[in-house]
Amino acid sequence: MPGGRLTQQERQQIALGLADGLAYAEIARRLGRPTSTVTREVMRNGGPTAYRADMAHRATEHRARRRKHTPPRGPGAPAGAPGRDDEALRAYEEAFTTLLMQQGLPKMMARVLTCLFVTDAGSLTASELVRRLQVSPASVSKAVAFLEGQGLIRRERDERRRERYFVDDNVWYQSTIAGARGIAQVAEIARQGVGVLGAGTPAAARLENIARFSDFISESIFRAAEQVRDLLHTKPEAG
Repeated sequence: MPGGRLTQQERQQIALGLADGLAYAEIARRLGRPTSTVTREVMRNGGPTAYRADMAHRATEHRARRRKHTPPRGPGAPAGAPGRDDEALRAYEEAFTTLLMQQGLPKMMARVLTCLFVTDAGSLTASELVRRLQVSPASVSKAVAFLEGQGLIRRERDERRRERYFVDDNVWYQSTIAGARGIAQVAEIARQGVGVLGAGTPAAARLENIARFSDFISESIFRAAEQVRDLLHTKPEAG
């Protein structure tokens, strides 16, 4: 029923809707559910191309059983803040993590980055991440090293000399710029190939098209990112 947990039959209808290429909003309308419910259900269970009704139902039952036996979250968790629904927050974290994985991040790296994004302070220590994610210190260490190498987080020592990991407010700007640089490198290597293969050959023409396209895209991304960086950046209102 609307407002309750999805039934197995509803999950089968979601799977059929995805197979038919329906938008989340249309699937939700047919089920009498909010679009956010369908979106969250699909994203936490493999995404639109990998969603399977029976697997999603079993995974949901497993998560429900696990939550009954999971100890309270550690001090880094955002749960318990006024006006927040703990179950909705957990579902959102799962959906966000799934999306980051679909964008290419390994699972543990995606989980750590999601934790940092949904924490009001925007920072956590290694021990807080371990408690929150229920994983080993080695897993956290590997994940933060990867994320730091990608420029997605930074580390500092706090007043107690503990390493604390931060997600910057402009992390998406930095990530976008890094992506644009990568596209620019594609243009450069493609143009080098034109000289090697000889101008006027089919292969050279193909590489020249790649170079021109990549140049245009990278320049457009650089320009757009700079233009909107300050315009769209918002900070929390002072309490």
